[in-house]
Amino acid sequence: MRQFVTPLLLSLVFLLAGSATGIAQQAGRFTFGGYGEAVMQRMFYSDNVARYTNPAAYKEKTHGRFDIPRVVVYTSYDFGRGWRASTEIEIEHGGNGGAYEIENEETGEYETEVEKGGEVAIEQFWIEKSWSEALNLRAGHLVVPVGLTNRYHMPTEYLTVARPEEESAILPCTWHETGVSLRGSAGQWNYEVLFIAGLDAERFSNANWIKGGSASPYEFTIATSYATAFRVEHRPVPALRLALSGYRGNSARNSLKSERYEQQDLDGAVTIGAFDVAYNTPRFLARACAIYGRLDDAYAISLVNKRLPSASPSPRTDVASAAAGVYAEAAYNVFAARRADRLYLYAHYGYYDSMLEVAAGLAAKPWSSRRVISAGVNYYPLESIVVKAEYAARLLRSPYNNEPTVSLGIAYAGLFTH
Repeated sequence: MRQFVTPLLLSLVFLLAGSATGIAQQAGRFTFGGYGEAVMQRMFYSDNVARYTNPAAYKEKTHGRFDIPRVVVYTSYDFGRGWRASTEIEIEHGGNGGAYEIENEETGEYETEVEKGGEVAIEQFWIEKSWSEALNLRAGHLVVPVGLTNRYHMPTEYLTVARPEEESAILPCTWHETGVSLRGSAGQWNYEVLFIAGLDAERFSNANWIKGGSASPYEFTIATSYATAFRVEHRPVPALRLALSGYRGNSARNSLKSERYEQQDLDGAVTIGAFDVAYNTPRFLARACAIYGRLDDAYAISLVNKRLPSASPSPRTDVASAAAGVYAEAAYNVFAARRADRLYLYAHYGYYDSMLEVAAGLAAKPWSSRRVISAGVNYYPLESIVVKAEYAARLLRSPYNNEPTVSLGIAYAGLFTH
């Protein structure tokens, strides 16, 4: 039944958006837009999960992928008197997804239904009251703006074909949680402070650190423990943007079977700090981002997670006490002097490690430390459309094999009526 309901609901959203467009043209209160991307890739390495345990056996393997990473439908309505509502519906990988649940009337075991790989999810849903540019209160399902890509996550806002993995491999991306935020701007400064649900330690992992702890696999988000996040941006000159962001919250109690963590009195506090900078002129573009995070009680959480039932949504792996990612990229617009369209030639270099620091007694994973290089082309025939081509490679320590990829992508992002 679910495979029929989801497309029906999405069709209804489009229909309502289309009919509301006429109202928007009269009242100027309704906004409809969105973004989407399609990607074609050839990976010159194996996708077998054993490639890190036996790298010699998978040295010459290759594989390819065609994907629609995401299509997002955005609507917003201004009710007047400072009240506004907005919704983003995200369709990832063209799928309907599934959900885990515990059957309490039976034996308390996990059960899951998966109709198709991928996900249809609400990325944003909020109502906002605005008193001034400097003071706005927003409540609902919000983007958590920690790091550069979580704040600027549309495909026309980053150079690589996929979102920069120095962020997306260790943090939820796009990170969205239910809560409340206070936000605003004054002069050259922008700020946002959020109170949100905490992450779920049960779904942390060695490959992606705390990334899996967001976007609950259940039909609700457990919020026994809470978290706060913030972002502050400063523009000392129009072309330059500096930003500091961070997150702090406990994670060990946000599980359906949290007694496993409570018996050891674990908090699982997650602390993340990030700094990013962007410089943008008609001819030259440069960005950089650095992220560092720590997880308290990582050793005890790892032991609990590895003993969870195999049917649970947990990866059941060790998790690191610290993780980090850093990258810089620069692009030159070849057409800046003579044309309205843009053609960027760019280069990107970065590093990340999902197991930067490992507690004594846990096994280190040398493959978790990776350098990333990429170079490519971004062509913007119009402001809202981009065509991308890229060569990228993950460089791993010996004896692991490097992981080169050639990618092509097309994307759009814009408002269709406002």
